[in-house]
Amino acid sequence: MVLMVMILCTIRAVRAAVYTVGDSSGWSISGDYGTWASDKTFAVGDTLVFNYSPGHTVDEVSETDYKSCTTGNSITSDSSGATSITLKTAGSHYFICGVPGHCTGGMKLSVSTTAAAASGGGSASPSSPGSTTTPSTGVRTPATGTITQPSSSAKLSPAVVANLLFSFCFIYTGPLLIFSDEFN
Repeated sequence: MVLMVMILCTIRAVRAAVYTVGDSSGWSISGDYGTWASDKTFAVGDTLVFNYSPGHTVDEVSETDYKSCTTGNSITSDSSGATSITLKTAGSHYFICGVPGHCTGGMKLSVSTTAAAASGGGSASPSSPGSTTTPSTGVRTPATGTITQPSSSAKLSPAVVANLLFSFCFIYTGPLLIFSDEFN
C-alpha cells in the first residue's frame, strides 16, 4: 500500500498549454506570426486562440495553400472573432486569413506540433502581460508573462486522500483489531 501511495504521488499531471496567437495584438494584418511562433514549442493537446476583429477569418489550410496564400480549399474556416483550435495531431499545421490580400500581407501562421509529452503539454514560452490567467491549464500569467505548467507531482483531491488513508488504515490496523478481541 505504501508503494501504491508513493506511485500515486509521483504521477505527473498532463496539461496542455493555451497560446493566444499574436499575444495582445491578436490575429491582425500587422502581426509577425513567424517571429511569434519561433520561440514556442507546441504539443498535441495545446490550444491556439485567435482573437480578431470583424473582416478576418482563420482558415486551416494545406502546406501548398499556405505557401501560395490560396483560399477556397480550407480544411476549416471560422470568422467568429474568437477562434480556438486544439492541436490534435503531431506535425505541421497551417493557418491563414482567407480575406483577399491578408495572407500575402502577413496573416499566416505555421506551427509544428510534437506528440504530447508525459510530463505536460507544450513547452513554456513567453507571452505578453494582460492575457487571461488559468494556471491549472498551463495558461500565461499576466504578472510575469510566462506560461506556467502544473507542478511535477499530481495533486490529489481531498476525497482521494481520505480514501487512500482509510484503505491504508484498514489494511494495516484492521487485522490487529480483529485479533485483539480474541486475545482479551
